Amino acid sequence: MVDQTTPSTSLPVAITSGEPAGIGPELVLMLAAYNQLPSNCVVMGDRDLLETRAKALGLAVTLMACQPGDPVPEGDRVLAVWHCALRAPCQPGVLDAANAGYVIDTLQMAVDACRNGHAAAMTTAPLHKGVIIEGGYTDFTGHTEWLRDACGVEEVVMLLATDDALHTRASDWQHDGSLRVALVTTHLPLRAVADAISAERIGRVSRILAGDLARQFGIAAPRIAVCGLNPHAGEDGHLGREELDIIIPTLAALQAEGLDVRGPFPADTLFTPRHLAEVDAVLAMYHDQGLAVLKYAGFGNAANITLGLPMVRTSVDHGTALDLAGQGTASPDSLKVAIRLARQLADTQSASRHASPPS
Repeated sequence: MVDQTTPSTSLPVAITSGEPAGIGPELVLMLAAYNQLPSNCVVMGDRDLLETRAKALGLAVTLMACQPGDPVPEGDRVLAVWHCALRAPCQPGVLDAANAGYVIDTLQMAVDACRNGHAAAMTTAPLHKGVIIEGGYTDFTGHTEWLRDACGVEEVVMLLATDDALHTRASDWQHDGSLRVALVTTHLPLRAVADAISAERIGRVSRILAGDLARQFGIAAPRIAVCGLNPHAGEDGHLGREELDIIIPTLAALQAEGLDVRGPFPADTLFTPRHLAEVDAVLAMYHDQGLAVLKYAGFGNAANITLGLPMVRTSVDHGTALDLAGQGTASPDSLKVAIRLARQLADTQSASRHASPPS
């Protein structure tokens, strides 16, 4: 396990390179080639794959192999690599289910590094859920759920945040568009969402969200606005009873525990400057209810953060973009944001953990 006396700044951010046929490998290479990769980072991936992709794209990058626990090589256009071998040859844009295990291997390597004290945080490039399922991981539903199970925790929370939301208080949202949105349910068919909305789930997610807004973001008393499930937040039961029967009583119980949770609000009016100026995060009931707004506000300049894990994990806000793979035209901006957020969140968490108790 992580040595709690080790400051996170001395440890690297572990970056998984994602689906090998997608844009993940080249995004990391582009950041290194343009000298935009934050300091003290290491990528998990096949060294030959990365070297081949760099040559094909004309990216001048020096790949430096190292091992977990070793000092991370740094320098101009240098990319440190913890090697993880492909299961089958790979072509950009061409999925191969034989490499599903390779993607899982890179994830496991990053998790192990964080939990063994060899990395401060992990950042993930995009993967392709379908090809992983086809490769034999039939229960796989996404990074978030896999990390939950790999770390043996009961519940995790998906939070997406625009780049400046790490530093911006809620009162500034109406001016700069910064936003934090968490989800009660994640990768579920819309038909299954209503059945998944329960008092227990809302309670668990709200407690994790409030706790990690304090622990990772340094917000002492987080203020959370909660969306209703139905149009107009149920219209007093005329458009659905989930608000009356589940959400409102649950929020009242959480308020009695001391959490500042507000709502439920109609989602179509909650995401407006007047409401956002009064809270630090929004809790949406399902994936597209919250993330469509966030991605409109900050696509390419936002990161996915998994709360409730025993380590910091961030990810990009986009997919594998197979149609762009191997062309060198994809933007690495979201990956750069995700890596920077991982470092900052790890440092905030470390500083909080090492702060002297009040006298």
